[in-house]
Amino acid sequence: MSAVETTSQPGAASSARLAFAATLFGSALLLFAVQPMFAKMVLPVLGGTPAVWSVAMVVFQALLLAGYAYAHLLSRYLPLRLAVLFHAALLACAMLALPVAVAAGWGRPPADGEALWLVGLFVVSVGLPFFALSANGPLLQAWFAASGRGGNPYLLYAASNLGSFAALISYPFLVEPWLPLDAQSRWWSAGFMGLAAMILSCGVMALRGAPGGPAEAGNRAVADGGTWGERLRWVALAAIPSGLLVAVTAHIQTDVAAVPLLWVVPLALFLLTFVLVFRDDALVSERLLGWLQAWGTAAALVWMKFGGSALWATLPLALGLFLVNALLCHGELYRRRPPVRRLTEFYLFMSLGGVVGGLFAGLAAPRLFDTILEYPLLLVAAMACRPGALSGPWRAAWEEIKPIAVIIVAVTGSVIVTGLVIGDAVAPEFVLLIGILLGMLGCSRSPRRSLLLGVALALVATQSDRLGRDKGESRRSFFGVHRIVDINDGKFRVLYHGTTIHGAIRLKEEDGRPVGGPPEPTTYYASGGAIADSLEVGRALRGGPLREVAVVGLGAGSLACQRRPGESLTYFEIDPEVIRIARDPSRFRFLDVCGRDARIVQGDARLTWADTPGRYDVAIIDAFSSDAIPTHLLTREALAIYAARMAEGGLLAFHISNRHFDLSKPLAQLAREMGADAMVRRDKATEPFAQRMRAPSEVVLIGRGEAFKAAAKARDWEPLDPDLSRTPWTDNTVNLLEVMLDRMKR
Repeated sequence: MSAVETTSQPGAASSARLAFAATLFGSALLLFAVQPMFAKMVLPVLGGTPAVWSVAMVVFQALLLAGYAYAHLLSRYLPLRLAVLFHAALLACAMLALPVAVAAGWGRPPADGEALWLVGLFVVSVGLPFFALSANGPLLQAWFAASGRGGNPYLLYAASNLGSFAALISYPFLVEPWLPLDAQSRWWSAGFMGLAAMILSCGVMALRGAPGGPAEAGNRAVADGGTWGERLRWVALAAIPSGLLVAVTAHIQTDVAAVPLLWVVPLALFLLTFVLVFRDDALVSERLLGWLQAWGTAAALVWMKFGGSALWATLPLALGLFLVNALLCHGELYRRRPPVRRLTEFYLFMSLGGVVGGLFAGLAAPRLFDTILEYPLLLVAAMACRPGALSGPWRAAWEEIKPIAVIIVAVTGSVIVTGLVIGDAVAPEFVLLIGILLGMLGCSRSPRRSLLLGVALALVATQSDRLGRDKGESRRSFFGVHRIVDINDGKFRVLYHGTTIHGAIRLKEEDGRPVGGPPEPTTYYASGGAIADSLEVGRALRGGPLREVAVVGLGAGSLACQRRPGESLTYFEIDPEVIRIARDPSRFRFLDVCGRDARIVQGDARLTWADTPGRYDVAIIDAFSSDAIPTHLLTREALAIYAARMAEGGLLAFHISNRHFDLSKPLAQLAREMGADAMVRRDKATEPFAQRMRAPSEVVLIGRGEAFKAAAKARDWEPLDPDLSRTPWTDNTVNLLEVMLDRMKR
């Protein structure tokens, strides 16, 4: 038993460890519960974009760094008594910022610079309470070490991350579906006050037991951490999984949904890795992790190239590989931890790495890359974190990897030459062959070989399209990645957002001749489809052309070619990049031919709708065909905003075609609340989509009166009855689990 441990009774030491662990658990619980809660509060301001969560993570990481720096300075330069009093004063100041809410006076975001505007909103609204909580992790561990209670204070970090994990897992299943946002904020504020009392109790225990210096008991660190080289390793080992956290979240959110339900999963796994590896007896074999990393990286990069967006494969592969990489990086961090006297410094540089990784993936990458290139880059960087990947003499390393390098260069070179000689796109089977070859070799026990294979495979997966004839074009904005691709032998040009088609235009006839005349609407907007038919119902009610039509969601501008002479058209579009694409006649001609006089209002419809002078006969809310759905456009408050600008007898049409959510029941319930009727039309596919790029759609039409119901029924619309047992969707309460289950039952 160490000298430090003998200064306190075993029972008292155990009670102290339990008290500190419980306080750290509670602090982390509150710290990570506020993240999805406040991000959900902000969503109505920025249109439900996945980038809100990416920026939120960067802000929270920066505040965490500030908190860790504060804890380090407090522990290093103030006596324990003054440190406890100073932190108590900070907690009291933070209470003045409660309850948590979006700060008043921020209005709408700017047309450009949304990310910086959002950073400011987060800092002003929730910065002080979050900062106060963020310091508790290293500060309480330092107090515990200084108290002389015995034991390894690094192990308390597991209790902290377990609390964070519990918060993030419980939020989408226990908190979000049952508690409105205002109630969540009240409960969180009460928890903050209770936690402040627990922190002060820990401070008193530390003061009573402090022998005058930090405790070293139980620390088996192998690195002193006194050199800048070692500090930079801490930063790098923390930056890579932090950047991957943001990148993998963006990768998933592009194809699934911008909701806390899925936002929290990568972050929860990230925190779980600290629980698993911040201990002396590793729970997972490093050899197994290295094998899984090599195979997983190969599989992920090949899947990105050929697999598409199938949810059953994308989620487990992306999340599983992220978990493996984070375990490897964080395990290496724990092995390189310094003695306890440098504990707060260690956490400070860890937090700095988290900010560096988050800034790269969350703020820099969207400006540097036109695709989500940061994801494969960080996957490869994680392979360099395996022990031995970059160590040893370079000459010996070259001798080890030379045979594989020769194979890679030879096979890749043959593919490039084949593409250049034939003058065609690189044959996918050749690229796939390289992927399989590199994946098989990737299970090599050599970290250097795995790293080289990862680099080569990343280049193949991300750059092979650039060798071909039909390269396509990518544009990236704050709201996602847009790709413009010519398909079907150049007959059609398609606009993708992630993997969802947002518009298509025919370029050539079947015989190869260029298309002449006005462009024909395709995809969901084809003539005879439910969206076009909602306009026909409105015309039937008016007995002629409509006066004004509003559309939320621009896409390629296809719907402009469904209007009739004399009908005024206003688009509401949040993404300036989409506006630039739709207005460019060299890419899509819908607006140039059919909608030159159409008005386009940039910004979120919730904020800009009321500014328009018109009274709309038909309003088409077309923001839900992507899987990243802006739920704030489907609440009681949103429908009230729409209704305020509708003409007498006007119709609201909601395009709700979606792979993962059935949004019809919430809309039926909200229609009943408005004293209106809901009708639904679910088109069926009558031909292969690739033949004419016509897609069946699902639309809910809301209107009032018997004339409306008769006009809709005459065009094959069916009544949609509400389920009054459900809680209506409001800005405070949205239950996405219900509508996910509804879709699964159909």
